[in-house]
Amino acid sequence: MFRLMPLSAAAVVLVVPAAALAHHGWSAYDAEQVIKITAPVTDVTWGNPHGAAKVRHADKVWDVVLAPVARMEARGLAREMLTSGKPVTLEGYPRKDGVAEMRIERVTADGKTVELR
Repeated sequence: MFRLMPLSAAAVVLVVPAAALAHHGWSAYDAEQVIKITAPVTDVTWGNPHGAAKVRHADKVWDVVLAPVARMEARGLAREMLTSGKPVTLEGYPRKDGVAEMRIERVTADGKTVELR
C-alpha cells in the first residue's frame, strides 16, 4: 500500500495542472468595459464546462463564452433560442488582450432577456 502512495501523488500532480489549464478564469476579461452587440449566431456549442457560440460583428468573428448549460436552462435560455442564423443581442465583457472573444452576462433572444451570471 505504501508503494502506491508515491504513484498516486504523482498522478495527482500531473492531473491537477491539466485540469486547471482546461478551463480559463475570468481575469482575462475587462469587467470595466461592457459591450453590447446584436448579430446573428453562426455557431453554437451547448455543453460543459460552459456553452459557446460565434457571431460576426464589425468585420470580426467573435467567440462567445456562455454559462454552464444547467444555469442557462434554469434561467430560461433554451438551446432553440440560439440557433445558427438567428439574431441575438449579447452583453458582456471583451478580452483584455484584444482577441475577439467576450464573456456573456446577458442574452436577448426571441424577445426574452436572460441573465447568465
